[in-house]
Amino acid sequence: MLAVLPIRRGELPLGGDEAVVEAGGRCLLVGSGCADAAQALRGLAVEIICWEVGAFSAAAWASGLAEVFDTLLGDGEIVILPANPDGRDLAPRLAVALGWPVVSWAHRVEPGRAVVALHDGRSEHDVRFDGSAVVTLRPGCRGVVRDAPAAPDPTIIERALPQAADAQLVADIPPDPSTMDLAEARRIVAGGAGLGGPADFARLAELGAAIGASLGATRVATDAGWTDAFRQIGTTGVTVDPVLYLAFGISGAVQHVMGLGDPAHVVSVNLDPSCPMMALADLAVVTDARALLPHLQELLAAAGSNGEAEENR
Repeated sequence: MLAVLPIRRGELPLGGDEAVVEAGGRCLLVGSGCADAAQALRGLAVEIICWEVGAFSAAAWASGLAEVFDTLLGDGEIVILPANPDGRDLAPRLAVALGWPVVSWAHRVEPGRAVVALHDGRSEHDVRFDGSAVVTLRPGCRGVVRDAPAAPDPTIIERALPQAADAQLVADIPPDPSTMDLAEARRIVAGGAGLGGPADFARLAELGAAIGASLGATRVATDAGWTDAFRQIGTTGVTVDPVLYLAFGISGAVQHVMGLGDPAHVVSVNLDPSCPMMALADLAVVTDARALLPHLQELLAAAGSNGEAEENR
């Protein structure tokens, strides 16, 4: 198996590390800044191939990768891409170029078989195929454990990208955290029973907007009608895999924690220092989450009035 990671400006795509682990540590990085992105795979990858081709171009990349795979891959190989926007765009085009079947939104991949999550993860379905296939892996479906301190030296592909008919890129617009798919959010502020109601969630949403984070919630909060049901994180809601997860008034029930994936940084604000979420946190703040929210808003507002850039807050 081989993981193919679309790289933009030296950053791994959402779920890219999980795709590498699912593929057994073999990966091909294609895009811009591949060598920089490869450093983030230390302890995960056993073989790294880099192909520096510039900005994302799904049709051209699919044609080029199909040519590369003629010599790189053998019979019965499975190509795994993370199911982030670029991976979902590239996978079907690559499957057509290779003449292989494509399986979308899997959470486990084995030779001749992929297990696909259905109904927001509430059920699963076995998809069988003979030989090779292109599979997209759902971000947050598995954790990753780093076994070694360093990444292997990458193999560099020295070949030009072939010309291919593709849509013209008019603009690259970053997603709005307030409306984007919660499963793809890199920053999340989430609230639970420790918040008092809709007013606190409105304040939490304002806090999220100030730091470029999406709003999440526990089942208790959505069942109470404090925020929309599609904001629910957990086994009966959305599975997420953010870089930063801020939990306000969330105790950390197992049903919620199982939907968190493998966040890089967790901050928990709770009155109970012994609750499970505090044990998971990199930074645990023992205080009333409801009382802390307005103070955080004041600090962010002051930072904004002093001209501090949003990305540095």
